Amino acid sequence: MKSITTIFVALTLILSSCDNQNKNTALPIKGTWRLLKGTIVEKGDTTVTDYTKNLSFIKIINDSHFAFLKHDLSKGKGASETFDAGGGTYTLKDSTYTERLEYYKLKEWEGGVFEFKITLKNDTLTQTGIEKIESTEINRINTEVYVRF
Repeated sequence: MKSITTIFVALTLILSSCDNQNKNTALPIKGTWRLLKGTIVEKGDTTVTDYTKNLSFIKIINDSHFAFLKHDLSKGKGASETFDAGGGTYTLKDSTYTERLEYYKLKEWEGGVFEFKITLKNDTLTQTGIEKIESTEINRINTEVYVRF
């Protein structure tokens, strides 16, 4: 009986150790991120947006969900008035970050699944992936560069 208990305890420790190693190897993306630059390539055209000038965009990531908020810095005055927000759930496996958009003002985007490859260097998070909405003509490559907020 002692040997069965010893084996059980040893297996429990080994499995617990494996689980902790998997958790520790995941990229630490949880937190609040400020978007610095966005690059969209669509139909051969490239559009780069500097989010440090007239816009503010943050993404908040917790254990299971993400949310993003964007607004203009002119406090809603002038031609640059804008507000955008959305969110949903995500999964992270190695460097594959997959968002499932559940909430968004453009309803045709809701239910969309967007897969990105991410890299994390110091406090800079870069994500690149394809945004494709079957019910629209949207089919583009989106690269976003964030810094931890």
